[in-house]
Amino acid sequence: MNETVRFPVAATEVDVVVVGAGQAGLSSAYHLTRAGLGHVVLDHAPRPGGAWQFRWPSLTYGKVHGMHALPGMELTGADPLRPSSEVIGEYFAAYEARFDLRVRRPVDVSAVRGGADGRLLVETSAGTWSARALINATGTWDRPFWPRYPGQETFRGRQLHTANYPGPEEFAGARVIVAGGGTSAVQHLLEIAPVAARTTWVTRRPPAFRDGSFGEAQGRAAVALVDERVRRGLPPLSVVSVTGLPLTEAVRAGLDSGVLARRPMFERITSTGAAWADGDRVDADVILWATGFRAAVDHLAPLRLREPGGGIRLDGTRAVRDERIHLVGYGPSASTIGANRAGGAAVRRIRRLLAGDRPAVGARAPSI
Repeated sequence: MNETVRFPVAATEVDVVVVGAGQAGLSSAYHLTRAGLGHVVLDHAPRPGGAWQFRWPSLTYGKVHGMHALPGMELTGADPLRPSSEVIGEYFAAYEARFDLRVRRPVDVSAVRGGADGRLLVETSAGTWSARALINATGTWDRPFWPRYPGQETFRGRQLHTANYPGPEEFAGARVIVAGGGTSAVQHLLEIAPVAARTTWVTRRPPAFRDGSFGEAQGRAAVALVDERVRRGLPPLSVVSVTGLPLTEAVRAGLDSGVLARRPMFERITSTGAAWADGDRVDADVILWATGFRAAVDHLAPLRLREPGGGIRLDGTRAVRDERIHLVGYGPSASTIGANRAGGAAVRRIRRLLAGDRPAVGARAPSI
C-alpha cells in the first residue's frame, strides 16, 4: 500500500507535476504543453541546463558523447571548444523561453505521497502541489555512487567524485588514482596525466573498448539490455555501460602512452594510497572516484514503487505499481534521444489516463 496523507493539506491543484528540468523534463513539458495539460515543472538547480550546468569547464561541447536536440528546436552552430555547461545551459534557457515552459527554480522536492481522491501530493520547498499524475525526470547527477573499501577513512589525501571534479589544474604535481571503468574515468585520466606527477587507473573489470562505428542496430541492442533489467524491477544500468568505450584518437594515444594502462581494483586503501592482495602498493595524494551515479528517486519512497530487486519496474515509462507515475530519463531512456522519445510516450499515456478520469483541473492552462 502506498503511504497516503489523510489530513487536509493546502495544495495547488494541477494536472501533472514534472520533477526535473533537464533533457527529459523539458521534453516532457513540451509534449504536455502541446497536449493542453495543465502542468508545473519543478527544478532544484539554480539555472537552466540540467546536470550539464555542473560539469567541469574542461568538458567542452566537442568532447561530449552527443547532444540530441530537444523536440521542436535544434541546437546549431555551437562552438565545440566552449564548455558544454555553457553551450547546453544557454540552449536549455532559450528552449524554455521559446516554448514558455516557465520552470520553477530552485525548488527541492522532498516527497511524493498519495492524497485524497486519487491525487498525488508533491511536497516541496516552495509548497505542495496536488497532481493527477507525475513525471519524474530527476536523472542521476544528485546521487553520486561512492564505493566503500577497507581503510578508506584512514587515507590522508583527498578523495573526490566525478560530481565534484574541478578540472585538471588542481591535480598539478599530484599522484592520482582514478577508480572507475567508464567514459568519465577515461576523460579524467587523459586530462590529468599531462599535469600530474603520476596517474594510476583501477577498475573492477577490464575496460571494454569499442572499435568502429556504433550504428542504430547496436544502439537498439544496448537499450534492450537496459530495458530488460528495468522490466524485471532491477536497478538500471546506464546505456553507456553496455555500449563500451569508443576508441577515439585521444583514447588510442592514451593506450599507446600507458596513461590508460589499467590495473585491477585495489583490495584496500591505506593512509598513503592503496594496496593489493599480492602486496603491491601505490602511494597517492588523491583518489578520484569516477564510479558513476544512481537514480535520484528517494522522494518517491512514500509511494513504495521499488521491487524486491531494488529497482522500479516500468512498463514503458509507467511505474507498474502506480499508473500515475512515469519515470523519464530512467534506465533505457537515460540517453538524450531516449529522454526525448520517453517524454512524448509518457504524455500520451498520461493523457489517456486522465481522459478516463473526472475533468482535469486547469486543463486549458499549459503551465502554472
